[in-house]
Amino acid sequence: MTDKGAMWLPFSKPKIPVVQLRGIIAARPGMLNLEGCAPLLERGFALAKKSGHLVLAIESPGGSATQSDLIGQLIRRRAEKTDIKITAVIGDLGASGGYWLACAADEIYASRLSIVGSIGVVTEGFGLSDFIARYGIERRTLTAGENKRRNDMFAPRRAEDEAFTQNLLDDIHVMFKDWVRSRRGSRLTSDETRIFDGGYMLGEQAKALGLIDGFGDVEQLVKTLGGEKARPLWLKPKPPRGLWRLIFRNAAEAMLDVAEERAASIRVK
Repeated sequence: MTDKGAMWLPFSKPKIPVVQLRGIIAARPGMLNLEGCAPLLERGFALAKKSGHLVLAIESPGGSATQSDLIGQLIRRRAEKTDIKITAVIGDLGASGGYWLACAADEIYASRLSIVGSIGVVTEGFGLSDFIARYGIERRTLTAGENKRRNDMFAPRRAEDEAFTQNLLDDIHVMFKDWVRSRRGSRLTSDETRIFDGGYMLGEQAKALGLIDGFGDVEQLVKTLGGEKARPLWLKPKPPRGLWRLIFRNAAEAMLDVAEERAASIRVK
């Protein structure tokens, strides 16, 4: 991983750009999505021309498959155009869509205790048809198109709706697996049943299966890439301003905490 192409003056402190990709992936303001992180990535690639390296600091339980793919494809297009090497560093959590993003890198590192993987797809909801019937609530809905009300939470379950949704999930899962295979290649072990069963694992197990390349944190990787004097140049999204800043930050962190607990119900007490 040593950078052979960069030339640094003896008195300078080389800096490696580090783009923070943190939070739940969703097409909503304040969440991790293409609209929010594209400017950071563009700036990161511009700054990385000097060193030839860009680091992605990933802290995400996943979320939208679409946004995960859009961000991942953007990273690959820019990397191939600029010939800049991408290194992903997973902190506490790089699962599901978070791992999708990590696979956009040429190499992936994590802690031995990081939560990694969860290469699967899930959807969930509630069924309230019995509830509204019990209280005499009548729902009146008009539609054009026989399948406009698929998986309506206020209507009884339909086998054809469940089959349709399962096919969607299976198709997305195939795309997810193909993406991981294309990016990790021969580094993956032959135990694909364990790799692609949707389960999460610790970094130690992820390395044994070829999902990551080694162990390390951002500071360590930056020094490995740029030399002992190298420092990370952090690129983070700007938080909301004013009174909403504190409210939004606390709400976002609470949502991330809940997502992390759902992704891995492991606590150190």
